[in-house]
Amino acid sequence: MSFALSCLRFMVSAGIRSPRSGRMAGWLWLRCVLGPHLQRIHRSPDPSRAEGRVGRRVRVSMGCNYQPRSLEKHTDSILGWASALWSLSYYSSPLLLCYLYRKGYICSSKLVPVSQYVGTVLVCLLGVACLRGLGRWKNSEYLQFISILEETKKSHTPANKVRSLQHEAITQKLSKAGVSLLKPEPRLRGAADSVLNSVRTLPCHIISFLIVHTFGRRMLYPGSVGLLQKAMRPMLQQGQAKLIEEFDGQRNKLVACDGNEIDTMFVDRRRDGGRKGQTLVICCEGNAGFYEVGCMNTPMEGGYSVLGWNHPGFGGSTGVPFPQNEANAMDVVIQFATHQLGFQLIDIVIYAWSIGGFTASWAVMSYPEVQSIVLDASFDDLLPLALKVMPNSWRPLVQHTVRQYMNLNNAEQLLKYQGPVLLIRRTRDEIITTTGPEDVMSNRGNNLLLKLLQFRYPKIMTDDGIRVVRQWLGASNHIEEASVYSGNEVDDDWCVSVLQSYQADRDVSFPWSVGEDMTLEGRRQLALFLARKYMRNFETTHCTPLPAAEFHSPWRL
Repeated sequence: MSFALSCLRFMVSAGIRSPRSGRMAGWLWLRCVLGPHLQRIHRSPDPSRAEGRVGRRVRVSMGCNYQPRSLEKHTDSILGWASALWSLSYYSSPLLLCYLYRKGYICSSKLVPVSQYVGTVLVCLLGVACLRGLGRWKNSEYLQFISILEETKKSHTPANKVRSLQHEAITQKLSKAGVSLLKPEPRLRGAADSVLNSVRTLPCHIISFLIVHTFGRRMLYPGSVGLLQKAMRPMLQQGQAKLIEEFDGQRNKLVACDGNEIDTMFVDRRRDGGRKGQTLVICCEGNAGFYEVGCMNTPMEGGYSVLGWNHPGFGGSTGVPFPQNEANAMDVVIQFATHQLGFQLIDIVIYAWSIGGFTASWAVMSYPEVQSIVLDASFDDLLPLALKVMPNSWRPLVQHTVRQYMNLNNAEQLLKYQGPVLLIRRTRDEIITTTGPEDVMSNRGNNLLLKLLQFRYPKIMTDDGIRVVRQWLGASNHIEEASVYSGNEVDDDWCVSVLQSYQADRDVSFPWSVGEDMTLEGRRQLALFLARKYMRNFETTHCTPLPAAEFHSPWRL
């Protein structure tokens, strides 16, 4: 599926580097000016394959970084610095504008010469971009890349996929016309009250809009900030090269229904013949996570087929990570997995870390046939975490902003799903706690578990059931957990038989009425039994990668 570098050179020498006319040469130069960055060349694999740590077949790394010539290298460096300065100016623009206003620079007499300077700089940068295009035009490897990329856009066949070069090879539009999100229920008001309230809250709406479209969204999704991505670029390139060259990863860009391009990476283990390889794990990253170096490594090391993707605005994905865009991206990823990769929904597991729980819970809500969901270090609702980091005097504004623009209601979406669920709680989590990592009871994963159990088993999760589960959640290590469990004399076999008997007699969807005619002792046993089946503790901090040994399939009755 990928071309050898020697074959590419033959193609170039056959007719690409010797244009038949000046017009053709000019068109080729223009494509070099407007073309994307070439970062790495992935050559054809060595036929000899080495055994991986879990019996997988691993390719021998043969790639090399793209080496630009002097002209392209220096001009690209100038454009990179210009981009960084623009980013700094953009993020500091409120302070900069206030400073200029106080100094009296925001007036017509001052703006005219400033605009002339800006125009001169833009013209110079345009000239630098043209020179970079010239440098690319003189580089045979870049010409090889741009020619195959153009051919790929014309014909989306496997033979034409630019697998030999590190750039998107193919775009596929698979998503539906649009997807829906759960909206907060509006308060019922009279017509006059509604108009009056709209006028009264108009300033709050304007401020909320400005907050979320400036620093708010970037605080919530720092991975979308260009400066952070520039700093992480070498690490991301190395991670992507490893996935492609050592694990035979297939990179694709998918076009969501909103027009955003979603960068994905697929590692296929079905050819290895293992049972886990027949299951596809779709990974949803955190707010500063990228598939190149993110949580997809955990199921991949466990032998599963894996599909990773980047949030809108992260890495090679375009757009901005607002909830609607996130749902649109998740939708096209699932459509790609079923229509192009050939997996059935029943063979798909959704795995998410941290804020990725929003798109994961949306996926299982919208595609209830999905096999199961695993949420690692995730939370029930964004609002309590947002209130933690903002001044208390801002509370009404924060509530309005979150509910209106960033309503990451993970628990509400998860309750719509009837399948198996596993929650992984980090006992020293410093991110999704509302007080501090030492207070395990302030971990919002606890609230996610309680809401799930209360919805699915309301007759078991009475006040007494909630109390004993909270006591279990207060344990910060396995010894304390076992002490609470044994102290309530939980009989696992009895709990399983009760639940199986209820399921066999009724075969109903959640919520169940099991425990309705049961003693308090029986309810306590079932509550603790279910809590331990739905949640596993991992004694570490929020950002520690989850080992493959800790990645388990959710419990099934």
